[in-house]
This record gives sequence, structure tokens and C-alpha cells, in this order.
Amino acid sequence: MLEEAAIASVQTGLFIGGKWRDSARTMPVHDPSTGQILCTVADADADEAREALDAAVAAQPSWAATTPRERSTILMNAHRLLLENVDRLALVMTLEMGKPLTEARGEIAYAAEFFRWFAEEAVRIDGGYMTAPGGGSRFLVTKQPVGPSLLITPWNFPMAMGTRKIGPAIAAGCTSVIKPAAQTPLSILALADILTEAGLPDGVVNVVTTSSPDEVITPLILDGRARKLSFTGSTKVGKHLLELCARTVMRTSMELGGNAPFLVFDDANLDDAVDGAMAAKMRNIGQACTAANRILVHSSVAEEFTRKLTQRMEALPVGRGTEDGVVVGPLIDEAAVEKVRSLVADAVERGASVLTGGAALDRPGNFYPATVLTGVSDDAEMCHNEIFGPVAAISTFETEAEAVERANDTPYGLVAYVYTESLKRGIRVCEALESGMVGLNQGVVSNPAAPFGGVKESGLGREGGTTGIDEFLETKYIGVAV
Repeated sequence: MLEEAAIASVQTGLFIGGKWRDSARTMPVHDPSTGQILCTVADADADEAREALDAAVAAQPSWAATTPRERSTILMNAHRLLLENVDRLALVMTLEMGKPLTEARGEIAYAAEFFRWFAEEAVRIDGGYMTAPGGGSRFLVTKQPVGPSLLITPWNFPMAMGTRKIGPAIAAGCTSVIKPAAQTPLSILALADILTEAGLPDGVVNVVTTSSPDEVITPLILDGRARKLSFTGSTKVGKHLLELCARTVMRTSMELGGNAPFLVFDDANLDDAVDGAMAAKMRNIGQACTAANRILVHSSVAEEFTRKLTQRMEALPVGRGTEDGVVVGPLIDEAAVEKVRSLVADAVERGASVLTGGAALDRPGNFYPATVLTGVSDDAEMCHNEIFGPVAAISTFETEAEAVERANDTPYGLVAYVYTESLKRGIRVCEALESGMVGLNQGVVSNPAAPFGGVKESGLGREGGTTGIDEFLETKYIGVAV
């Protein structure tokens, strides 16, 4: 079968120093649509993780000495290989994570674009030269790789979040140890083979899979030799990692939780707004930090908007991601289903009405249908926590000032969405929103060429764009007497 062949094509050991090796422990990888075990992979302990860091440290001097063009060429090779293997890699992703194959293919293409973007950025790392204001010397400013880096990726975009971190690290001249999420390790393991085929030298990227992330990552942070941590995940875990990184003053990039408001004003094109809401809410089955978590609609258009959105949501086919036409695949695990069920129940208890969906499906696998709630009160739990599921939570507002105030009433600030036909209002609201990214009349903001990241408790630093490579570079000033 194609599925068995796809899984069999992935190495399941630890990738350390350019070599595959077994671990004393293994852990299962489950298919979230069936609950069955797809395979087992290495389950690293602290000693094995330290060996991966040893390999990254040993490879750092020679890798930093390579030319930007060499690093660029390897990334372009990897870009090509990802696209050549898109069907196989997408199937692996769907099997381990659950998203429909169409979305998985899209993620592979998106992931490849990070390699192409940073291949182009590698040859554009620059510095500066100026005369000292008082004369007598010159200032030479140069940029150098920060050094061995720890990269931690989430389960929801298992390939793209890997390339978004690995791409700039390679481009900047940094070696790395990457730890993928325990639920979805196969995509990163497959990527390791892609990078090897692309010509990446041994030890530049090392992959450690583990079911004990704290046991493995804490010693690597406190070791002192790793100089950079890039993490995508929950704010709670991010805060813990920041505390650890403070002990060695380690550079950090943190892409943490979100609570995205989706604002629909009375002058919005409602068909466009519904299209945008579908994209912002249902991408990856709602399991995205950029997902529209709170949909705030002006009262004068709320009935029409809600009716159109509900029609679209209730028509979405539910099923295994490998099945033709499926849009709503399984959630990642049983805990995710229970979380969504609990948040919906809480909202209903506080006065919300269920227009479609609203109950877990009685079938094998971690399925929850596309759901629309209206009249969701601001004190509902889902207005303060990421839903991370296919639930559209709608409430109404009366004025622009109210919409902005409620949108900002959260400790998070990753992304927001605004729908209005007024350019003046659009600029006003976008500037007033406390968010690192805003989609104005568009429901998708992610792009390798754009700086991705949040403010407040949604994170630190940016990934992608012209600033993404700076996260892996140190600026050095050299004073030159003349």
C-alpha cells in the first residue's frame, strides 16, 4: 500500500553527526484518524541529546567558515527535493498529523519556500562601514552566526515549522539540534534525509526525537554551548524555557500562543469576509496559532454573516485526511477533542447557541465536526484560550472603539483580522490593534517573505522575511584606527 510505503521510507532513528542511530528507547507514532500505531521511532534520553549537541558544536567552526553561496546552494537543492517528493511527504504528514492531503501538499510547498527564501537571504547578509563622528577611526560592522542552536517545533505544521527554523539557521551559518513534537516526528525525520541528499555536511543539522522534552532540552539549554533557542509552542512552555535561557543569557525566538480576533465591520464585503473567516478558522482543522479565535461582527450585518458562515461550515465533509474531498480531518489526539468539547459546553452554559456541529462524532478517531456558535459571551473560556479546533465563536459589537477594545482585551497578540471597505478605518484599526500581524481583508497572513511573530505573551522575535535571518546572527563592531 502507498501508506505503508510512505511510512517505511522514513528513517526512525536519531540523526546525529550525519549518521542514523538507534536509541535504547522507542516511542509510538499514532494515526489520529484511527488511533492505530503507524510505527515506532527513537525516544532519546539526555545523554543522547547531549551527543547531538556535541556534533553540532564540533561542526560549527567549519560550517560558519563556508561561503554564503555554498549555504545558498544547499538550501536551493533542498527546496527542489522537497517539491520533487511532495506526494510522499504529504502522505507521511497526513498519516501522522491528520490534515487532509490537499492541505498537506500545500504545507510541503510552503515549507519549501522557506528554503528558497533563506537561500536568497544567505547571500545578502551585510554589515556597515562609517567614519567615527570625531574622526581618528573607522567603524566596521559585521554579522556572524550566533552559533549552535536548539530548534523546537510543534505538531500542527510539522514540516513548515521545521524549515522556517532550519532555513535561516543554515543560511546564517549556524549548526543546530532540532527536536520535533512527539506526536509528529516523521516529517522532520524525512527532512533530515532531504538535507543530506541536498549536500548538507555532517553535524550541521541533528534530529532528536523524544517523549521526554524537558528531560532532553533542559540540559542542552543549561549546557552553555548552545547559544540560540527557537521555540514554537504554548505560552506556558515558552515562559518556562525563557526562565531556563536566562541562566545562560541565551538568544531566543519565541512563537507562542494566540487569541486572534476577527473583526467584521458594517461596511465589509460579507462574501469576502466569510471566505476569510473560513480560511482563518479552518486552516489545519482550526489547529493553528493564527486561527480566528474570536469572531466579532457588527450587529447590523451579524445575522447575514452568521447565516452564510454556517452554511459553509455545515457543508464541510469530515473524514480521514487521505479520503477524497475531506476538509475536516481528525484533531491530533483525544485530549484535543476533550478540550474542544469542554470549551463548547462552557460557552453554551454561558448563553451561546449552537448553529451547527457542537458534539464529538461517534466514530473511531479524534473527530470533531465544524461548529458555529453565536452569542458567545466575553467571559466564555474560549474567548481567553485557544480553541485549537474547528469551532467558530461569534459575538457582536456596535462601535469601532468597542471592537478594538475587545480585540485587545487579551494577554496575547499574535495576529488579528479586519474586514472593512474603508481604507481609513482599515488603517486606523490595524494600527490600534495590539498584534504582531494583521490581515486586512485577507484571512491568511503567513508567508515566508513576511516577518511572522507576535507581541505581548504571543512571543519574541520574528521568523521569515528579511528579519528572520537576523535571529541567527550576532552583530560585531570593529573599531579601526587610521
